[in-house]
Amino acid sequence: MFSADADLLAVRFARSPVWETHLAVRTFVDERSRLYHLPWHRAVRAAAARLDLGPLLATNPTAGFVPDFLTPPPSHSTPTFAEQLGQIRSTPVSQVREELERCLASNDGGSYRATLESLVADPLAARELLAERMEAAWDALVAPFWPRIEELIEADIGYRSHRLVTFGLRRTLNGLHPGIRWADGAVEVDGPGDAEVDLAGRGLVLMPSAYAWPVVTAIVDGPWQPTVIYPVRGVAELWAAPSSPPRALARLLGPTRALLLVSLDRPTSTTALAARLGRSTSGVSGHLLALRDAGLVSASRRGHELRYGRTRLGAALVRGSKAG
Repeated sequence: MFSADADLLAVRFARSPVWETHLAVRTFVDERSRLYHLPWHRAVRAAAARLDLGPLLATNPTAGFVPDFLTPPPSHSTPTFAEQLGQIRSTPVSQVREELERCLASNDGGSYRATLESLVADPLAARELLAERMEAAWDALVAPFWPRIEELIEADIGYRSHRLVTFGLRRTLNGLHPGIRWADGAVEVDGPGDAEVDLAGRGLVLMPSAYAWPVVTAIVDGPWQPTVIYPVRGVAELWAAPSSPPRALARLLGPTRALLLVSLDRPTSTTALAARLGRSTSGVSGHLLALRDAGLVSASRRGHELRYGRTRLGAALVRGSKAG
């Protein structure tokens, strides 16, 4: 349980490439999390077989303590993987040793115990080895799909932020997950190691995750900012194949431009749209420019990227083609 009313005014949302990598690796041993990611599993099976995931799996037990230094809560809302990997590599060796020993002590003697013992024996080498394995897992398993994952996470953050402004903190928190709720001026999180923690002016980070389903996770130990990781909204749609556009719209615009137009249910970057539809970024960019010139889509800047959304004319065209 997170207490201290004033700290709840400092709630912020964030996303974490390292957390997604950490939880993506976990799906190889946790069948619950794998349920929504079977198409992804099939796509990365060969790449995963070429990786040595043993050290990451040893420090990522389905029951027991997971070292927090491998998943540092983001210091701002949109950290890059490289930034977070740098945080892992700069973790004090004393903290690495303490958390690995705690992980070993909570291990039930499973197949990865010997690996954990070797990591505990040399925490400096273990820190570098785990960082290397995390980077390899990111490059092979998550990075190729990151635009698609990031789009879903950002859609969740946008939805939750709107609810926060519209309905307030209590309803927003209660709607994140059945295991998260507001009670007596505090945030309660169900899960292993339930605790009440004084936030002590540090605020609270809420972090949606594509690979977290079906559980919620809380980071409560220092030096990290208290963080709650919850399953992202709409995860069942993450790997769904795009629907074919209405025939009338495809005849009017061509199949590719019609598909792009119906796919823009929310503002989306060129990269994310290309990843979702399995098309080249350059090809998608050219079609979006043509749709923009026709007044069917418009572009708005979000940070360093342009996001495209349907105009009123584009939305009316999609509605009319579906109605017909």
